[in-house]
Amino acid sequence: MAENEWLNKDFYKTLGVSKDATEQEITKAYRKLARKYHPDINKTKEGEEKFKDISEAYDVLKDKESRQKYDAIRSLGAGGARFTGGAGNGSFNAGDFSDIFGSMFGGGGGRGNSHIRFSTNGMGGGASNLNDIFSMFGGGAGAGGNAYADYDDGAFQGYRPNPVPEDGGDLNSKITLTFRQAAKGAMVSLKAGGKKFKTRIPAGVKDGQKIRLAGKGKPGQHGGKPGDMYLQVSVAEDPKFTMSGVDLVMDLPITVGQAVNGAKVEAKDLDGESVTFKVHAGTSSGDEVRVSGKGVKTPRKTGDLIGRVQIHVPEHPGLKVKKAAKEFDAASGDFATELAQQREA
Repeated sequence: MAENEWLNKDFYKTLGVSKDATEQEITKAYRKLARKYHPDINKTKEGEEKFKDISEAYDVLKDKESRQKYDAIRSLGAGGARFTGGAGNGSFNAGDFSDIFGSMFGGGGGRGNSHIRFSTNGMGGGASNLNDIFSMFGGGAGAGGNAYADYDDGAFQGYRPNPVPEDGGDLNSKITLTFRQAAKGAMVSLKAGGKKFKTRIPAGVKDGQKIRLAGKGKPGQHGGKPGDMYLQVSVAEDPKFTMSGVDLVMDLPITVGQAVNGAKVEAKDLDGESVTFKVHAGTSSGDEVRVSGKGVKTPRKTGDLIGRVQIHVPEHPGLKVKKAAKEFDAASGDFATELAQQREA
């Protein structure tokens, strides 16, 4: 495309990116639009024209030198600069932009005999100030200043050193999970930098644990890597279950008879499914019985469901129950005496 047409073309708007967009962002935007408007996919006339526009925009913006020249021309156009040629009053043809900016950016002048004078709107026919013109290129100082002072050593005639890549900073966030989500794992929605994303919380996460989400922190600058997000986890208590490593733990209430004789005791696991605990004869309160493979499942290990035995008696026992209890103690021989000694030890 001829450079004299650049004043009428907003390539950033065509690609849907900001004027500060990185090369990666420009390429990503172009590829997204190209997939939508490529003639092989979009066979409409409108699609064909749109594809030409985005291709033209990308050809200019993908190249650092042509993008710099484009920005400079657009900046002069937006600032209301006027150009006059020679010693007379003839107007300057916009088609000569190529000659002017070719010499500025190392391309050489196409018209060796041209004599160009710059002036800005509002200055009338007075003398021009080149520092004001060049301040548009680098955002530099006005009259008498250095238009490239903010680029340190090596900045000259429109050259700007490549910025050093900077990695993005880390972010800290919090999330509260139900006990089931913590034990089973869950897909959750989070937000960082104004953008929502989903991530998988692994099974077996504990209350107070921190999870590192790589690349979900602040974005890097000038090609630097994004930072990480550190997610502080809070786990709500469950009225029935707790976690011990990868094991799930629950209370298992049984009767005196079940404890003495042994029994198969039915209960519900975390999923509400029936499981059977095998209580051995002579089990006491506080003993643990297990159902294998019904705990937390992680890539490395699967835990068990543990039932902590609690021997219960009726709150209001009748005469028959009381009599049976006395007979049980008598039949137990020295058992009651041994317990008394343990209490006094």
